[in-house]
Amino acid sequence: QVHLIESRGGLVQAGGSLRLSCAASGRTFSSYVMGWFRQAPGKERVFVAGISRSGGSTYYADSVKGRFTISRDNAKSTTYLQMNSLTAEDTAVYYCAARAGSDYQPRGSSEYDYWGQGTQVTVSS
Repeated sequence: QVHLIESRGGLVQAGGSLRLSCAASGRTFSSYVMGWFRQAPGKERVFVAGISRSGGSTYYADSVKGRFTISRDNAKSTTYLQMNSLTAEDTAVYYCAARAGSDYQPRGSSEYDYWGQGTQVTVSS
């Protein structure tokens, strides 16, 4: 089992940048595929980005490709989401998630086993 704790989000102006981090408990962080999801008010939770267990493979939703970068540091049991060129449409609660198992690039929320508590990101236009 893994416990996930996201860093505090925040308020940023459109065009700005923000980096989220997600720290995991336990000693088997490198055995988990990690992902980031977001949920805007009144909308479903959607996939944002994912990273393989080694960090060698990353994949993104089309809406954030080229602007967001997911990474991980297995030695620190932490995954990151660097968000650049933010727009008001990026405003949401962001969640990190972990999946135990093989690296097949899961994008559905039901495919992940563990979730952080979520952190609010607000982009002002």
